[in-house]
Amino acid sequence: MERNSVLSAVTQRMNKVWRVAATGLCFSIFGIGALCLTFVVFPLLTWSVKDPGQRELRVQSIIQRSFALFCRTMRFWGAIDYEFVGASSLLQDRNCLIVANHPSLIDYVLIGSCLPQCDCLVKAAIWHNPFMKGIVKAAGYIPNRDPESLLDACSQRLDNGNVLLIFPEGTRTTLGIESKLQRGAAQIAVRTQTDLRMVHITVEPSFLTKQAKWYQVPDTKPFFRVEVKEKIAIEQFLRDADSPTTAARQLNRHLADVIFPAQEKCENSI
Repeated sequence: MERNSVLSAVTQRMNKVWRVAATGLCFSIFGIGALCLTFVVFPLLTWSVKDPGQRELRVQSIIQRSFALFCRTMRFWGAIDYEFVGASSLLQDRNCLIVANHPSLIDYVLIGSCLPQCDCLVKAAIWHNPFMKGIVKAAGYIPNRDPESLLDACSQRLDNGNVLLIFPEGTRTTLGIESKLQRGAAQIAVRTQTDLRMVHITVEPSFLTKQAKWYQVPDTKPFFRVEVKEKIAIEQFLRDADSPTTAARQLNRHLADVIFPAQEKCENSI
């Protein structure tokens, strides 16, 4: 019995060391791939595809395939495992906001791997990241800077029938603290009169959080579950409110209830 316990502990330890190495390898591949896209693939697209709109769609399609390959690579090497629930619904959405919670570093990668076309609202700091700034610029992603220009840019993309991904927390979830949503997603939905598709992500055990380094892997392999939930019609909130501000406030409360189920809120507050 004691021997089996020792063997189990050694096996678990070896598995953890392997997952640290696998995670490092995968992120190295990600960084090299991002640089290749930035300095080789996307410049060739700029030269060969003159129309900016068509070029952005091509770039976003390449990003989707690259993200899907990265996710499969992480699974193949045993760094993580994952499943998608209802992902086919995302492919049917047009002129829609996709709103998701943000428990880990690779949430955007997981969702983006399902979407050949996806605009994304990104924080301004990403535009100074050497591995990411070329990609977000080529893809035509929207920097979260001036509110007025942000709203105009979002409205233009949505009017074209695009989908726009937003993480309304603004940053990754902080473990042990009840999450609160910024009103950006609700304000955009109300001002542009756009429906919202909800996505809820769970990862057990927690991994790639805001507080942890990439090499601080858990004792067991992390499992990501990406669940595509119902679509929220904006019309009901506009109809029931006496002003856009009130509508945005009510919508934001509803988003929080959907993105963070009551039982998860209780667990996080303990």
